[in-house]
Amino acid sequence: MDKNLELQVVLDGLGQGVLIFDDNNKLVLDNLAARTMLGTDINLIRNNGWEAAETLFNAQQTNPDQMVQSHRALQSERPVRFYILRSGEHIPCWIAAVNTSDGKVYTMVTLDSPDWSALGVLISKFRTEMTDAVQSTQGHIDLIEQTIKHHKPEESVDILTKRITGFTRLVSIHMARVGRLMDMLERLEKIRTGEIKETAKSRRRKIDLENFMEDFLEELDEIRLVDPETDAHDHRSRITLNIMHGAAVSASSTYLTRILRDILRNAIMYSMKATPIKISVEIKGQNVQLDITDEGYGVRERERERVFQEFKRARQPQIISEFGYGLNLYLCKHEVEAMNGRLWFESTENVGTTFSLMLPAWRESSDSSSSQT
Repeated sequence: MDKNLELQVVLDGLGQGVLIFDDNNKLVLDNLAARTMLGTDINLIRNNGWEAAETLFNAQQTNPDQMVQSHRALQSERPVRFYILRSGEHIPCWIAAVNTSDGKVYTMVTLDSPDWSALGVLISKFRTEMTDAVQSTQGHIDLIEQTIKHHKPEESVDILTKRITGFTRLVSIHMARVGRLMDMLERLEKIRTGEIKETAKSRRRKIDLENFMEDFLEELDEIRLVDPETDAHDHRSRITLNIMHGAAVSASSTYLTRILRDILRNAIMYSMKATPIKISVEIKGQNVQLDITDEGYGVRERERERVFQEFKRARQPQIISEFGYGLNLYLCKHEVEAMNGRLWFESTENVGTTFSLMLPAWRESSDSSSSQT
């Protein structure tokens, strides 16, 4: 078999689109995935080379940092990320310089196939939750009206109140879950469209963690942190703080608040009421590390890979018994990485779990002083 044909067979078997340009900026190789994604535009690129490709890729793109520029790839030792918009989809791509043994320099572009499966699953869950919420809420409203209408004079107001309160609690549970799904849908959309990186960058500011964590804990009394069906109790009394003086990060306070709430919610739901939860903050060189440690049920070794996957939950009875969608930690990981950070965990079954969050330390000389949140 001809070597060029062998390469073409390999390229056509890839899920990513591939375009290769020679040192004269002429398209010399492309594959099936690229032809599928680009449609008739592939003919324009074949006829006019890299100049046409660059024009097409940068069309509709308003952020210079996400545009493709061949000179950036030629000057870099590693592939350079950029994005293109195709039919409303935000497609992540890479461009890299490929040096051959005879001294020629080729330019290779790869186009990722957009994966909207997680968003589709979430929309399906949202639609089901909304349908159930509407039907259930209407049913409970009818029952409340009937209860009031048929209230017997000899029954006390306390009995009537207890009955109605039971119905309104069920309505509240449905509304709270719909609200959580709405929030996750918005967060997932930012990840799938690539908007998350720019949003995190624009909202970055200095966060003094001593003051931030004090405010964060005070707000726990004012929000519904866990699912309404989870028994209510004093969350703050379980939490202890140990923060290194002077610790400050370059991050979005909105994202950081949301991430900490999600991790803390897991720590509360998946541990016994009386056990402590510890939050510690330590400066480590050019970064700051936050650890959230519980003495809960832990994660089985064979299920560790499920933790950051979308719509996956550990299958331990104590965890399955709590209501959840299996999406929050997936969202948190992407949001941490959008702030140039890292999220990981260590866990031992029946001993506890520590989620660790590493973020860049604030540097006055190089970071923006934006006050956006």
